[in-house]
Amino acid sequence: MTEAPRLSVVVPMRNEAGNVAPLVAEIEAACAGLAFELICVDDGSTDATPAALAAARAGRPWLRVLRHATGGGQSAAVRSGVLAARGETVATLDGDGQNDPAFIPVLLAALDEAGPGAGLAQGQRRGRKDGPFKMLQSRIANGVRGRILKDSTRDTGCGLKVFRRAVYLRLPYFDALHRFMPALVAREGFAVVHRDVIDRPRLTGVSNYGLFDRLWVGLLDLAGVWWLIRRKRSDPRPEEIAAPAGPPADQDVGC
Repeated sequence: MTEAPRLSVVVPMRNEAGNVAPLVAEIEAACAGLAFELICVDDGSTDATPAALAAARAGRPWLRVLRHATGGGQSAAVRSGVLAARGETVATLDGDGQNDPAFIPVLLAALDEAGPGAGLAQGQRRGRKDGPFKMLQSRIANGVRGRILKDSTRDTGCGLKVFRRAVYLRLPYFDALHRFMPALVAREGFAVVHRDVIDRPRLTGVSNYGLFDRLWVGLLDLAGVWWLIRRKRSDPRPEEIAAPAGPPADQDVGC
C-alpha cells in the first residue's frame, strides 16, 4: 500500500487463533467500500494466533500484523496499533468476535457527521451476551464512573470505537485507557457521539483479558482520571509570528 488509508482498523488479540479468520473476513466485508488498513496486534499469544494471522495475510496487502513478545494488556495493544496506524481516523474492536464489524461504517459516519469538533464515536452495547454476574458488575461500575466523571456514556467498555488518531495521541497513556476515552476526549475539548451496537457471543475460546468491569479493580484509575479532569486548564492558543520578509533596512547584506 502506497497511499495513506482513509481508516485504520486496530484489533488487539491474545490467544484468539480460532477467531482470526472469521473476524478478518467480517472486517473485510464491512470496510469494502473504504480505503482501509487492518492492524492486528498479537499481544504475546501462546497459541496458534501467529500462524492464523500469517495465513490470513495471504492476498490481503491491507492486513498488517504487529506482535508483542509478551502480553502487555489490551490498552498496550491498542496503543501499539494506533501508533503504527497510517490513517487519520482509527477504529477499534475486540478480537473475540463479540463486536460486530458491520457497525464500523456506522460509527465512522457518526464521527464524520459530527464534524471536526468531535473526537470520538463510541459504541454502546445492546443485548449484551455476558453472564449475569459480570453484567451486574458492569452496571455498577458504569454507574459509579458516570456519576463521578459525568462522561454521558452508558457503556465505555465497548471495544467498538472510531476516533481521530491525533486526538488519541493527546491523551495520557495508562493501563485501561480505553475504558476512560469518552471522559478524556471531552477533557481535550472534543465532543463524543454515541451509537448503539449489537453485542454478540464470543466466536470461540474464552476471555483473555482481566475483567475491569469489577468496580474495585478500577477505583485507582477512576480517581486518577477524575484528578486529571479537575486539574485541566484551558490551553492557550499561540499565534506564530511570521518572519520578516527581508533583512532590516540598515543591515549590510554584502556584495
